[in-house]
Amino acid sequence: MNTNETQATRNPVGSHVPVAGGLAATGISYADAIGAEALQVFVANPRGWATPAGNPQQDAAFRAACAERGLPVHVHAPYLINFGSHTEETARKSVLSLRHSLRRGRAIGALGVVVHTGAATGGRDRAVALAQARALMMPLLEELSHEDGPQLLLEPTAGQGASLCSQAHELAAYFEVLEHHPKLGVCLDTCHVFAAGHDLAAPGGVDSTLRELVAATGPGRLRLIHANDSKDVAGAHKDRHANIGSGHIGQDPFAQLLAHPLTDGVPLVVETPSDKKGTEHAADVALLKKLRDA
Repeated sequence: MNTNETQATRNPVGSHVPVAGGLAATGISYADAIGAEALQVFVANPRGWATPAGNPQQDAAFRAACAERGLPVHVHAPYLINFGSHTEETARKSVLSLRHSLRRGRAIGALGVVVHTGAATGGRDRAVALAQARALMMPLLEELSHEDGPQLLLEPTAGQGASLCSQAHELAAYFEVLEHHPKLGVCLDTCHVFAAGHDLAAPGGVDSTLRELVAATGPGRLRLIHANDSKDVAGAHKDRHANIGSGHIGQDPFAQLLAHPLTDGVPLVVETPSDKKGTEHAADVALLKKLRDA
């Protein structure tokens, strides 16, 4: 194995890619154009409740192309999902939506499905909302009985409103109610944790955040990183992504993240602003590779 292959294996770097027009037809060409070593996709409208059936031909072509290129794939579930919602209809639709993403994830060979950790709406106590999350999510985790099926990856939010989980230590309660299920993992969004109050740009900020996450979840649970800079300062509770190095996090924390032993083998995908051609995504991917390979 050459040096570049070794470095890519340590932390494959890629992007969330558009798939309008077909997973393979659009997503793979975009990934190729930006030099992606990993990718993330939606399998449904991220701002809706629809659960569309996949196209078997596109699914097969996508899986084959990813296998040929050695691309690890993740699915991001729709944003509307909230297992802490006080609204019965939202809770019910959240189950249907996440089940759809998990099943579609297996169909396309995804390693994991990312879902936001949600919020305790309606003025309810956090413990009540977490108990509801357990009741709704445990059956979905138990359905993940296939060895080739995806993991369910919890993504802490930026801490807006009555967030169930934004800071790394808050993952402990989430993992406890879900019984540290073997199919449960974490997606760490750098913009989110920065906005939630983990100052990654401060001396030792990256190391302390990663160690707090592992202390909360146990080892080996970090399975994906959303690499996003932040347009706002640490602790602002605002989820506004910036291109790598152009925000308040800056380049150096990403270099630290890529070199840290607790991120070994974890893919990074950017969800940063870009034009339709992926120009900025290509630049972000290239910069992260440079920081990784330095």
